[in-house]
Amino acid sequence: MARAVKALYAVLITSLLAAPAPAVTASAGTAAEDAAPAPRPRISGVRGLETAVPAYARADAPMIGDLIATTPAASVVVLNPGNGDAPFDAHWQARADALRAGTTATGEKTKVLGYVHTDHGDRDTAAVKASVDNYLKTRDGRLHVDGIFFDVVSRDCGPGNATRDHYAQLRDYVQDTMNAADPTAADLVVDNPGTAIADCYLEPGHRTADVFVTYEDTYAAYTGGGWLGGNVFGESGGYRAGTELDPTGTAFWHLVHAVPDAAAMRATLRTAFDRGAGYAYATGAVMPNPWGESPSWKYRSQTAYAATLG
Repeated sequence: MARAVKALYAVLITSLLAAPAPAVTASAGTAAEDAAPAPRPRISGVRGLETAVPAYARADAPMIGDLIATTPAASVVVLNPGNGDAPFDAHWQARADALRAGTTATGEKTKVLGYVHTDHGDRDTAAVKASVDNYLKTRDGRLHVDGIFFDVVSRDCGPGNATRDHYAQLRDYVQDTMNAADPTAADLVVDNPGTAIADCYLEPGHRTADVFVTYEDTYAAYTGGGWLGGNVFGESGGYRAGTELDPTGTAFWHLVHAVPDAAAMRATLRTAFDRGAGYAYATGAVMPNPWGESPSWKYRSQTAYAATLG
């Protein structure tokens, strides 16, 4: 059922674009409480929380403009031209470059990723690579993104780890293609199963991505029974945080939509941090595409608050 829902979600996006942790609680806040706290850079080596935004909107959509204007900027933004298959042309590249000029609360530049769907590993490999090439093999020969966001990713290892190895090969392809375009570029690869992922995906020497989206669902599910109890699972060990597989503290990313208000947004980010996420994003927008518009609160209130967690 989850696989079918995830695949349907990808189709909807295409058409629109042509032991559990404690429950989150939120209370109504005053205007002063809702104001964004001043960001403070984290001490090097201390795990914190960063804002990473899937922007499944057209290049000229207000959402993209809002993200470009936000200070401090989001750490990661995913661009999605036509579900990853429409041309990543000069207009898209210009928007990507503008986003990459943003500075985060920790003094780094925003990283922009190109969206590529994989149909749980069943999409033809040549087609997946063609989508990757859409972002990385540009006419001007320059990189306008910092990596790839693979969506509709399988969460299971597959027979003999075959599915895991398929995604590891896709990561290698991204790295090799980016290196050919710019040997100095630091690549970022994200896998999005939308739920806890098998620990084989983070196995040393076979890791398939730098970051994994291990939660993508509603606020109601996040605060109730939708959280399975960890970012990773093992065949015999159940769900766990996965911190032993995440030396940088940045391996996991939680996406929460239908968040009712700014107070709930802050509670969501706090809970994401407590559940081991290095990246998170909360929005009040709802299905079928909660990632296509800005939240009712300002992005700054989210990027600045996330910077205080750590």
